[in-house]
Amino acid sequence: QVPVVESGGGSVQAGGSLRLSCAASGDALSSLCMGWFRQAPGKEREGVANIYTIGGSSYYADSVKGRFTISQDNAKKTLYLQMNSLKPEDTAMYYCAAGKANVWQCITGRAPFDIWGQGTQVTVSS
Repeated sequence: QVPVVESGGGSVQAGGSLRLSCAASGDALSSLCMGWFRQAPGKEREGVANIYTIGGSSYYADSVKGRFTISQDNAKKTLYLQMNSLKPEDTAMYYCAAGKANVWQCITGRAPFDIWGQGTQVTVSS
């Protein structure tokens, strides 16, 4: 069983919205820091947002602050990324990740992640 499985990607016009989901299971459920990353063709992987699962403190990359919201539903064991006001530069493969970071590492974007999903594609057209 894959510990994290993403869904919800798709194609949208600029200004639109998408909500990504990440279903967690197995080893991922003991991870205290969950995050979303993205990687566009020819670019390095970029951390988008993290959430510390105890208390819900979060981290956002400057490029998505005010537009994206990370959240969790513990009952459903699911992580979400609500993406609003999407821009063409948000086009990328989005990955869910889980790690046993402490809260400082998690909310400052320095968390080491050791569980990764397969990714879901987000394409934003102008």
